[in-house]
Amino acid sequence: MTLHDLKIRSIQTTLVKVPMRRALGTSAMRIDHAPLLLVDLQTEEGIVGHAYLFCYLQSAGIAAQALFQDAAAVLADKAVAPTEVRRLLEGRFRLIGARGLVSMVMAGIDIACWDALAKAAALPLATLLGAALRPVPAYNSNGLGLLDPQAAADEALELVAEGFSAIKMRLGRPRGADDLAAVRAVRKAIPAAVHLMADFNQALSPAAARERCHQIDDEGLYWIEEPIRHDDYAGCAELAAGLRTPVQIGENFAGSRAMAQALSARASDFVMPDLERIGGVSGWIAAAALADAASIALSSHLFAEVSVHLLAASPTAHWLEYVDWADPILQQPLELSGGCAMPPTRIGNGLAWNVDAVKRYRVD
Repeated sequence: MTLHDLKIRSIQTTLVKVPMRRALGTSAMRIDHAPLLLVDLQTEEGIVGHAYLFCYLQSAGIAAQALFQDAAAVLADKAVAPTEVRRLLEGRFRLIGARGLVSMVMAGIDIACWDALAKAAALPLATLLGAALRPVPAYNSNGLGLLDPQAAADEALELVAEGFSAIKMRLGRPRGADDLAAVRAVRKAIPAAVHLMADFNQALSPAAARERCHQIDDEGLYWIEEPIRHDDYAGCAELAAGLRTPVQIGENFAGSRAMAQALSARASDFVMPDLERIGGVSGWIAAAALADAASIALSSHLFAEVSVHLLAASPTAHWLEYVDWADPILQQPLELSGGCAMPPTRIGNGLAWNVDAVKRYRVD
């Protein structure tokens, strides 16, 4: 069998709602269960490509399932060729726009296509992309939401104790003084060698961001993430130019063109595309090329199991964001050692479902 032999037979999806070990409290919402949409792309040759989407809301997962059904009808008997698949789906969804939930669905199909191609080649995804299987530094992003200072410090120590040299906390409390107190409590509690990232989740207006970011600018943070609306590139650029702490954005880049606009505006010091928003594996490849051309460090957002392959193949790879939300429904969760994640040596992207767990957490 060659890569060109694969044809799509069907696309099946399963919505699960997985309990999280630590609830995540952000400035936008509190999340204690992860709504994940599992994607199985069946080929005529018997190879199955896997992917999953993080839907944020259960209702979004239900809506996405209908879009997958529509896409599957368009792609039946078509080649597993990501560029052609995208062309066909853009045509199908042109009138409603290939953005938002539609773009997430397209990304899920793209990820599953690349998984199938890697399996057909009998290679890990990173190897198919021309990379060596090398360890990628990871930071622990499980929990550490909008807690009071002592609780945040206690949870930070738990995150570090899991073997990480970097962790992330969330900011965006009603009062800037409370954010500052939490940052100081966490920074004081963890070892000096441990990097501390902070994420506002777009909580602030430009004026508030100028005040708050300067308040925490000398508190030993590794980066300040998404302090203002994600697509206010001019505002982000102003902050990045005026702060000593690096500014990080990118999880909301709607494809590589949005990332190109942000880079042109010098909107941040670092970038961190999200696999389901940047356009799947194909979108990530384009994003990695942009980051390389701009000599800007590239990190990931969520989807650690697949992103570890992509970072291994990215010239300016920086940090892997690690969350374990999918672990309960995976046969083999991503393994970490010494604060790094290693792309698995098994063929494909490494995703395979724990059938019993999927039945347990399935949403009908």
